[in-house]
Amino acid sequence: MNYEYLFNIIHDKDRVRFGKNIEEKYLSDGLKRVKGVADILVFPLTTEEVSDVMKFAYENNISVTPRGAGTGLVGATISTTCGIILDLSLMNKIVELDEDNLTITVEPGILLKNLQAYVEERELFYPPDPGEKDASIGGNISTNAGGMRAVKYGVTRDYVRGLEVVLANGDIMNLGGKVIKDSSGLDLKDLIIGSEGTLAIVTKAILKLIPKPKKSISALISFESLHKGIDAVIKIIKKNANPTAIEFVEKDVIQNAEKYLNLKFPDIKGQAFLLLTFDGDEELEIESNYNKVREVTLESGAIDFILLNKKEDIDRTWQIRGALVTAIEAVSEQEPIDIVVPINKTADFISYTKVAEKKFGIKIKSFGHAGDGNVHLCVIRDGMEEEEWNEKSHLLLKALYNKGKELQGLPSGEHGIGLNKKPYFLEVTDRVNIEYMRKIKKVFDEKGILNPNKLYE
Repeated sequence: MNYEYLFNIIHDKDRVRFGKNIEEKYLSDGLKRVKGVADILVFPLTTEEVSDVMKFAYENNISVTPRGAGTGLVGATISTTCGIILDLSLMNKIVELDEDNLTITVEPGILLKNLQAYVEERELFYPPDPGEKDASIGGNISTNAGGMRAVKYGVTRDYVRGLEVVLANGDIMNLGGKVIKDSSGLDLKDLIIGSEGTLAIVTKAILKLIPKPKKSISALISFESLHKGIDAVIKIIKKNANPTAIEFVEKDVIQNAEKYLNLKFPDIKGQAFLLLTFDGDEELEIESNYNKVREVTLESGAIDFILLNKKEDIDRTWQIRGALVTAIEAVSEQEPIDIVVPINKTADFISYTKVAEKKFGIKIKSFGHAGDGNVHLCVIRDGMEEEEWNEKSHLLLKALYNKGKELQGLPSGEHGIGLNKKPYFLEVTDRVNIEYMRKIKKVFDEKGILNPNKLYE
């Protein structure tokens, strides 16, 4: 294949790399364990360049794997066939801030942390808050990323008003817009969100903003056991206390992150914790909400309730919460899982992980978003020999995903499926669902060149 033709599309030779000149980081993802293959790496700067690259790929039946910041955890950006890696990280501009319509139009390569900082400096707020702040917005859209604030504000999908995308054949399509309502035919925009780059490549996004809350505080609540803490969550939600986030974590997981960051968690007794945030404009309303939570959790057997109202205490505590996975990964290979179950089934699922841990002889650390039933598990290798690890971890993961299905849950709440979860996703998802996903793929990408072998394929 004469890839030299791409120089007619990408006029800057520094933005085209061939074969051995492709750095390993572009062949892997955030875990850096699986290495893919590719003939060429391209860094487009414009929608037109993306379109021209896709036209070339389509005409020559070349696979294309889109990627952004490379922080994903499921292998969705790993190229499995020799072809083109299309890295969108240089398409990172803010195109327009429309304060009248409360929208911001951005390119896909802009990092979440940069977008959030930009709007908050202007007293605006982009609520989706996945743990990985170095992720790109395009990646957030491709996985419908959630995060800790989903219990109050929702997930990425709830803030995408419009998309500009490039299809597999190079066509450019505009979906949605700045409007709030849309009953104009099939909602193709929502098909693209969460499709992990298998249907189209996002080149611009119109995102909804809201006014920035004037005040935010956090509360840390301790329990004798995680089961008691999870049981209290339903009561918190029914109290209509409107927390921004409700996180759960056990003491040993916190201790691991404390050691990794050399930071100290607030001095609080107990073996398991709920960490909540409350935000808003009215101090009296916030105070009323956290007092409701204080009352209901102490009635539910909480050992202690600590209010964190100093910025340094809040920042330190949430920094520890944000480093839980990284801290585990620093000492042992682990398989990250983000199964989501109905909120009232969270305790049942956590209890099952304790049983599975003993049955399969593999350590499991759990934490997650108690307010929306999104359970994060780290299945830890802990020095196990590769053959034994591969065999035992596969059986354990299969059991965990099947238990999630039994509890009316789903395989992923926010990380996506990619390569790593694909076999389990295919096993626990109804056949007719997979069949129609594949049919939709065929409509958008009849040659199957966009991010092949992922998710439902």
